[in-house]
Amino acid sequence: MKELRYTLLSDGSSDKALLPLLSWLLKVHLVDYAIQPQWANLRGLPKLPKKLSFAERIKLSVDLYPCELLFVHRDAEREPRQKRVEEIRQAKEEAGESVEVPAICVVPVRMTEAWLLFDEVALRRAAANPRGKKSLQLPDLTKLEDEPDPKRLLYNLLLEASGLGSHRRKKLRVEELVHRVAEFIDDFASLRAMPAFKALEDELKQVIQQQGWCL
Repeated sequence: MKELRYTLLSDGSSDKALLPLLSWLLKVHLVDYAIQPQWANLRGLPKLPKKLSFAERIKLSVDLYPCELLFVHRDAEREPRQKRVEEIRQAKEEAGESVEVPAICVVPVRMTEAWLLFDEVALRRAAANPRGKKSLQLPDLTKLEDEPDPKRLLYNLLLEASGLGSHRRKKLRVEELVHRVAEFIDDFASLRAMPAFKALEDELKQVIQQQGWCL
């Protein structure tokens, strides 16, 4: 079996939750490959300048985490998705020929948490209450990109899914459960209803074809 290593360069450590999603996408389109994910943890490296440019972060990610494919994440937040895509592509160009691997833009609208708000079973399992009966009001995926604060919505759903009383909820480190949600999702196909996710998958399919990985 052939192997494909990919590296994810993300805005922050919480965005490591994208790794299961990206691995799923690659396995869907490269069924004959063993997928090896890596997260570029640049903040934990000693003796680095406190402030790196975006292009320097891209170059360093590939230098320290060698791969055949680089995913570069930026949350759209309050900006149009296309603006973030252009920022990523410009930084990749500024990184120069030292970054030879293809780079794919990962730009959730508005933020990573928006892509974890569709699987009720995963939410309950992440909250350590898989048999909970309390109704969870999951958003309509086709309207989720208009949600102003997906992170707060996800946190609130995890608190509800936990089934804990108000006192015990205060002790729950809900931000640490986000990674567990992603890990418990077996199928991300529902996200194809969201334009930003579809754009990611379309770009990935294009790169796979260009690289001849599907042959």
